[in-house]
Amino acid sequence: MADPEDEERTAAAACWYLTGPTAGGKTAVSLELAELLSAEIVALDSMTVYQGMDIGTAKPTHEERSAVSHHLIDVISPADEFSLSRYVTLAHEKIREIQQRGQQVLFVGGTPLYLKAMLRGIFHGPAADIGLRQQLQDEAATEGFAHLHARLREVDAITAKRLHPHDIRRTIRALEVYYVTGVPISRLQQQFQQGAPAEARKVAVLDWSRSDLVQRIDRRIQAMFELGLIEEVRALLVQHDQLSHTAQQAVGYREVLGLLRKEWDLDQATQRMRQRTRQFARRQETWFRSLSECRRVPCMPQDQPRDVAQRVLATLA
Repeated sequence: MADPEDEERTAAAACWYLTGPTAGGKTAVSLELAELLSAEIVALDSMTVYQGMDIGTAKPTHEERSAVSHHLIDVISPADEFSLSRYVTLAHEKIREIQQRGQQVLFVGGTPLYLKAMLRGIFHGPAADIGLRQQLQDEAATEGFAHLHARLREVDAITAKRLHPHDIRRTIRALEVYYVTGVPISRLQQQFQQGAPAEARKVAVLDWSRSDLVQRIDRRIQAMFELGLIEEVRALLVQHDQLSHTAQQAVGYREVLGLLRKEWDLDQATQRMRQRTRQFARRQETWFRSLSECRRVPCMPQDQPRDVAQRVLATLA
């Protein structure tokens, strides 16, 4: 009897993947590439899953989604949490549906952890221990984030080095796994670290010079404010009272939330957004360089999306 996980890995290996840094033009290229491939698009993004978070996530427009079938966009309320494991489950459902229709599957987006999970599988680990989690959360509240991070460093130095001290959610999960299993999560995740050769996968990373990407980021941020990002966040708060912890981490939304709370003014919010977006782009690049499956496709300001799409095909052929 076939192993369902092996079948999922085989199906995911047959998919196409278009990724790259934020503001790198993935959407425009993906529409052209989908046409060339006869493909349907599955969003590879941890924030476009949220309903109503449109401008700040640079979500494909309704016109773009009507031109090419898109999936895993607007699937959850911004008041709710969303996880990697839920994404992977939904993504494999979409792969099966699309492949049964005889279409190619094109993943498009810039969330590197989601990309890695689709390429290499996911570490599920033990079930959540709610009591232990609450105990660790209480410790973080009374002793501080650094206290928990130091505890993690004692039992799993590899994971502690990888996680920022303020990444409380992942720090708690790593401690939880260790206390439940007695084994560091870094050791259990080893399979997740083993990549395939680039020629065994179809993964294209749009590759921009640093200076060109910075200019694109700045233009996008300006356009987001002009399109009504502040009004979008204000409307979300009216509708949902409070955004989930995960949704609040989206670049742009945290800064606008601070603006609405009068923690800083518009100029400060804009500057914070620029700085955080550039930092995010650098982290994305670090991830892409670490994934052996990725092949880089050079992009220049004068390129048209169709030209880049054809370059992707030539690179991955």
